[in-house]
Amino acid sequence: MTNTVHPIHWLRHADQHLGLLPTLGGAVAVWQLDRPQGPIDLWRPWDGRKPDLYSVASFPLLPWSNRISAGGFTHAGVFYPVAPNRAGEPYPIHGDGWLQPWSIYQPFADTLEMTLESAQFEGNPYAYRALQRFVLRDGCMDQTLTVTHTGAQALPYGLGQHPHFLRCATTRLHTQVQGVWLSGADPLPTEHTHTFPPSWDPRQGMDVNGTLVDNAYTGWSGQATIAWPEHQLELSIRVPEVHDQGRNDGYCLLYRPPAGPAFCFEPVTHPIDAFHAPDTPGLRLLNTGESLTLQVEWRFKPLKYVPRDSRS
Repeated sequence: MTNTVHPIHWLRHADQHLGLLPTLGGAVAVWQLDRPQGPIDLWRPWDGRKPDLYSVASFPLLPWSNRISAGGFTHAGVFYPVAPNRAGEPYPIHGDGWLQPWSIYQPFADTLEMTLESAQFEGNPYAYRALQRFVLRDGCMDQTLTVTHTGAQALPYGLGQHPHFLRCATTRLHTQVQGVWLSGADPLPTEHTHTFPPSWDPRQGMDVNGTLVDNAYTGWSGQATIAWPEHQLELSIRVPEVHDQGRNDGYCLLYRPPAGPAFCFEPVTHPIDAFHAPDTPGLRLLNTGESLTLQVEWRFKPLKYVPRDSRS
């Protein structure tokens, strides 16, 4: 996997391989676990050819997550226009950090960091400084995303991560949520419900193959598990700020396309189009010099595979 335009910077530690793409939106190209039988991808790997962020393993979402409607947002009586930023999308999506080159550093043997200074990129109202930190330890990776507001006027901020997970026939997602935002064809949210459509409920273990889901869940516990029985592997996702409070008031997004090798489970700080929802849920107002951080703990462990025909 090589690319001369967007070279991969590698971190090899604790039987893991992490490849970062600072010049391609501060994205992740690959995260692999070494095993005696060969490496296994924990996130869907970048093929090294397409410079499309939707083809990488993961990318950061800042200074907001997902879509903003109505051409921008109003804060403190001032309208801030935000233009569409992706071909084929009628609304601006995922902020602008993923559209800019980052700088990369290795402060420790187990750590890589990427930084970004952004000032009204392509006319956006945001000026900020951002840091991504990746730390590889035995059995885990700790991932931190921090944004610091550097503009003169306070603005609402949000963060998220956009990993792609490979899926096979028996891959399952398990997490505790309380509701989901239904959406139109946009897909902007139209109705919140505590009644999950068929095959949309992840509380008892959800098949990540099936009909389209491109929606935000509410009342998230801050912890989720993805199981790959074929690979005898389980990966847990934990956001300490949400999980440790025990309030079950977090947000997560699920993108389950009806076809293809991958799906997305995205830990985020706010739901889709929160800028236009009552009380702007999950958005954090930052004054000059104030910061917002999203920390995600990724933990993997062996999963005992029990063949279907041997289950009682």
